[in-house]
Amino acid sequence: MIKKAAAALICTVAAASLLTSCGVKDGSDSSSSSSQESVAQHEIKLDRFAGITKPSIDLENSAVKNFTTPKNGDTVIIMNIKGYGEVKIRLFPEYAAKGVENFVELAKKGYYDGLTFHRVISDFMIQGGDPLGNGTGGESVWGGSFDGGTDPNVIHAAGAVAYANSGSTATNGSQFYIVTGTPVSEEDFALYEQYGYTFSDDAKAVYTTVGGTPHLDGGYTVFGQVYDGLDVIFAAQDVETDQMDKPVDDLIIESVKVSEYNGEELKWFLPDYQ
Repeated sequence: MIKKAAAALICTVAAASLLTSCGVKDGSDSSSSSSQESVAQHEIKLDRFAGITKPSIDLENSAVKNFTTPKNGDTVIIMNIKGYGEVKIRLFPEYAAKGVENFVELAKKGYYDGLTFHRVISDFMIQGGDPLGNGTGGESVWGGSFDGGTDPNVIHAAGAVAYANSGSTATNGSQFYIVTGTPVSEEDFALYEQYGYTFSDDAKAVYTTVGGTPHLDGGYTVFGQVYDGLDVIFAAQDVETDQMDKPVDDLIIESVKVSEYNGEELKWFLPDYQ
């Protein structure tokens, strides 16, 4: 079991190197039959969160701020993935000011509309935002790249939204990914520690409860968190892919719109996880 888990960890860490962008340079109706069918089919086979019924940490008051409630009027993102449905994203300008500004301004320009998630790895992440659709393109709203930095208050919990880069946060552009990792076991954390990773108690509590990709912390700019539609993301990650992790059939970002939080119910977790 330990050897198997260690091998899995090595593979997952290797997968982190795929979060790179070599270049620095009518929305979907969530009530459509195709969207309902995709999500419903996924829920039937979903066992990633089996046995988990409620958070084991006070997420609202944790030092980890991914799951804090936005204020009425705060800027949020509404993304439609063609054939799957709507995803709502809370933003963190207090922890990733330039990252949020970049994404919001690109979205206002319609930059992301019609692009694809060009790299999809189940139980890891879905990556998109490249106009070339192959991981080599894209640029920031300022042109070229920018440094979004990192902040320990926002981590790679399931549903986190972060920028792909080509070696450091100074190479952020337009490409981003959404985390789909599942709950991390104590055994996994012991292995992480053997590889030199360290995590706060709050971060470990979040990862063991909510899931995610802990080894990415500190290397990538996390600027948002899915608060509604995580089931849509988990459905989308199960598309058929080729040997380069590219979906066989395009996984299309139909639209990315800038909106405001109006006090609607927060649905941080998958339906069968609540």
